[in-house]
Amino acid sequence: MKKTIFTTTAITLCILALGLGTTSAISATSSGPRVDNFELTDQTLLAHNLYSMGKDSKAVVLITQGVGCPVVRNNATAYNALQKAYAGKGVEFFMINSNIQDSREDIAKEAAEFHYNMPVLQDTYQLVGEQLGLKRTAEVIIIDPKTWKVVFRGPVDDRVTYERQKASATKNYAKDALDSFLASKPVAVSQVESPGCLINLVATTSTPAPKISYVKDIAPIIQDKCITCHQSGGIGPMTLVSYEDVKGHSPMIREVIRTKRMPPYHADPRIGHFSNDRSLSAEQTKTLVHWIESGSPRGEGADPLGTKKFAALEWPLGTPDVILNIPQYTIPATGVVDYQNPWAAIPAGFEDRWLRASTIKVDQRQAVHHVLTGYLPKVPASGDVTRGGGIGGPSVGGYAVGAESNIWPKDSGTYIAGGGAVGFQLHYTPYGKEVTDKTRIGLYFYPKGEVPTYVLHNSVIVDSFIQVAPNDHNWADVAYMTFPADAKLFNVFPHTHYRGRSASVELQYPDGHKELIFSMPHYDFNWQGSYNFAKPLDIPAGTKMIAHFTYDNSVRNPYNPDPNRTVPWGDQSFDEMFYMAFDYQWKEETSSHRTPQYETALQTSRIIGMIDKNIDGKIQASELTAKQFSAALKNFSMLDRNGDGALDSTELASVPGLGGFGGRPPRG
Repeated sequence: MKKTIFTTTAITLCILALGLGTTSAISATSSGPRVDNFELTDQTLLAHNLYSMGKDSKAVVLITQGVGCPVVRNNATAYNALQKAYAGKGVEFFMINSNIQDSREDIAKEAAEFHYNMPVLQDTYQLVGEQLGLKRTAEVIIIDPKTWKVVFRGPVDDRVTYERQKASATKNYAKDALDSFLASKPVAVSQVESPGCLINLVATTSTPAPKISYVKDIAPIIQDKCITCHQSGGIGPMTLVSYEDVKGHSPMIREVIRTKRMPPYHADPRIGHFSNDRSLSAEQTKTLVHWIESGSPRGEGADPLGTKKFAALEWPLGTPDVILNIPQYTIPATGVVDYQNPWAAIPAGFEDRWLRASTIKVDQRQAVHHVLTGYLPKVPASGDVTRGGGIGGPSVGGYAVGAESNIWPKDSGTYIAGGGAVGFQLHYTPYGKEVTDKTRIGLYFYPKGEVPTYVLHNSVIVDSFIQVAPNDHNWADVAYMTFPADAKLFNVFPHTHYRGRSASVELQYPDGHKELIFSMPHYDFNWQGSYNFAKPLDIPAGTKMIAHFTYDNSVRNPYNPDPNRTVPWGDQSFDEMFYMAFDYQWKEETSSHRTPQYETALQTSRIIGMIDKNIDGKIQASELTAKQFSAALKNFSMLDRNGDGALDSTELASVPGLGGFGGRPPRG
């Protein structure tokens, strides 16, 4: 069915069809209703957390929006003028769309067409609209970020009504309220009936809140989505293995759901499908929130959680074929610990086998940020295998909080020969107590004599020249690699440090069209892991895999060590990284027919992908901004042998210090 498009001159003609009217009176004084924290994603797939604005904002303005609403469209100029009038005065402006019928694509198109110069937050589950009591679009809501209470609700001005449109406004309600509030004066008019299109607020679940059953509805969600971490021996800080546990933590459960901190799965559900999706569905989210808001009633029946015994398995994939003990390390209580690079030899007598899975069992979870691995064909002569660069050959698995086990795709593996070793990179973060870490890795192999058909490869898109600008809430960077042959892509694994804000991956196919395959509107440094595509993606030869990251190097970021610093690439978390790892196979390659030339070509494409910010396949002089490029800039015309005003991959190979880059990338 086509979506009806209304012009701004058709307001009076569509009143009856849209059911327009006025809002009921809602108390909105300085001591009015408090707005609970929430996180919503805008039309550009960037997440916004309400309370994060409290550190540097004097007021937050929400304007209710709906696609096709003529009242909102007719007020677009007034909204933008209001935003412009308070630019640089600490007032944050957002639109919020709580319509169930409006898609992100429709919202983005509307925002572009009518020049909304502010993010449009999509309230997909309508939980924010429900708490705010939203009835109609075109309502301006002003919030005090010190108390998070509403200080004004009403229209932007009196120019647009149902019966007529004035040439200009005679009453500027929102501006008057903002001026008074910012001047610490009482808001004379804190609520005004506001014309707008009706919002169909149906945030209630299919089961009304009073009838939501703990036994039938809540306990199954907790068991399916929470208990893996929140059980004895799990990585969660508390257990959720009984009604008493769930009831006691209910307020916190509601908060972490509304702010999307839990479950720890941050891929946008509208972009791609993933086999390891741990997120709550819309129905599950609303069921949990409404049950908690109704008082978390126990109801009738035996507790499905309390009647079972939950405990995390030592080895979730079963008993490993080989267990390697990583040399123990004593982590100091404070200070900065350099990356540690021990190794463990493959046991004597081990016969050559193909690896199919691994699990890294971290001993000191609070102190171990990540573990990376690499197979070494020969046992190192010293305890440190990385002084010469890299940690060996193919990865045999990795660890980050929330990601312990690694399972290879069906009928693929990594060849492990006897007489070698596994090299490790461990990132330790002291937490106030001296502890000794005794981490282990369990390896799972195909049966003796069984050879998988395909070889699994892993690589990473990086920008090791990164320089995150100071005091920037949304600093963006891009890098890519180019596939020289047909391949299959299995997953992506984004990684930055404390200032990471969002991440995404798109494919640019040989014909030029692009496809967004992964989006993480909110990057969470505390939870990292791979996002495994439900079905491997086909990658034609010549496709560019483009990674995008944004960084929050401002005071709004609670993890930011120093917002005034220009942040370079670095191993430690107070520095930064641009690191998008991925697993793949070459379609023409099998375990008996290897194609190393494809691997070489892919890795070689990394350097141009770090520098080429406009993604045209060449390097312009304006893109050579890092200090490593001073020689290239000085001799640009000489390096540009074909005289086209840019450097291609062949010409770039002759730049001192850069031409040889492209083998093993920097590690995360």
